[in-house]
Amino acid sequence: MFEWLAFILAMAVQSTSQGGTVQTASEGQTDAAPAFLTPQAGEETAAPAFLQPAAKPALVAEPQVPTGQFTTATEVKPILNVTKGNWVAVREFNGQDLLYVTHLWSWRCGLLEMRVGINGAEPEPWPMPACHTNQAAPNAVLPDDGLPYRTYALGSIQDVRVELVYDDLSEDAESFARAKVQMP
Repeated sequence: MFEWLAFILAMAVQSTSQGGTVQTASEGQTDAAPAFLTPQAGEETAAPAFLQPAAKPALVAEPQVPTGQFTTATEVKPILNVTKGNWVAVREFNGQDLLYVTHLWSWRCGLLEMRVGINGAEPEPWPMPACHTNQAAPNAVLPDDGLPYRTYALGSIQDVRVELVYDDLSEDAESFARAKVQMP
């Protein structure tokens, strides 16, 4: 593959260096796209479908009937609102930064989506385990749920942005400086 690229580049350089002239637009010559690339009058010029952003599935609000098990936004939102300082934690461990979302996972049954952004990056979805509605503690984090943290290079996390979408479709967000959420 590299050989072909080098060959094409060499041919292009050779054609202009062997006495060939290159005319510019200022000399009266204009570069036109080949006809198959030039849109015809009235023709759409939209990008192909595979280049279009994927459609985000629409979120649907869930019924807000309090169950006493903290599985709806009605029950969970007041708790998460007064415990914002606990949403995330940063810990230096074994030569890495660990970003924990344990608190949010513990109240996930009232959430539809959690997005996290590091150091000003656009927040991206952070998957949460399903609620265990068939158990006495639906919000429990069980061994099969995975780990509620991600690893990053040591000292690389300076700030964290968290965006939540509750199951009633309301939203909340908060930003955290490392110094405010770093565990000793």
